[in-house]
Amino acid sequence: MTAYLQTDRVTLRRFGADDADLLIELDSDPAVMRFLSGGEPTAPELVRERDLPSILAGYDRWAGAFGLFAAYETAGDAFVGWFCLRPERDGPLDEVELGYRLRQDAWGSGYATEVSSALVTKAFTDLGVRVVWGATMALNTASQHVMEKVVMTVTEALETPDDMLAVEGAELGGYRYEITREQWEARQALRS
Repeated sequence: MTAYLQTDRVTLRRFGADDADLLIELDSDPAVMRFLSGGEPTAPELVRERDLPSILAGYDRWAGAFGLFAAYETAGDAFVGWFCLRPERDGPLDEVELGYRLRQDAWGSGYATEVSSALVTKAFTDLGVRVVWGATMALNTASQHVMEKVVMTVTEALETPDDMLAVEGAELGGYRYEITREQWEARQALRS
């Protein structure tokens, strides 16, 4: 299958219709779901009937330019989780969300930073994106560190969505991080 993106250690590819079990296993780990559902797994039938069909429809909706992609180690081809780079459902195509969900055994490997950095570069150089944004809970410092390493900055404090009020730290809310194409280009110029 053609890669959407490849870094030194990770390859992103489209999910397929037979990949529900990968998502079910990922979402069944309480540590992975800690800041999403308070550790509750996503019901397998929701993954099969709602989540995976929505992911697959996104590839058509955005002609393969954006979506949620399966992440595999380039060496060995082990599934490590997923990354997304996509607009909101009816949002402008030049303002996209960066997100990721990794298996616990991939945490601390640098994969989140490596792939997120490559996705930000792809967004600004290949896809005509103006703003890349991400959101995280206030207690999710690991996710905040990834966004900071790819030079995203906090643009606003967020209230916790109603469906996440049972999550640890929900009363603290979260943060929206952003980087604009102009900020990214200025950073690239400094590196030259």
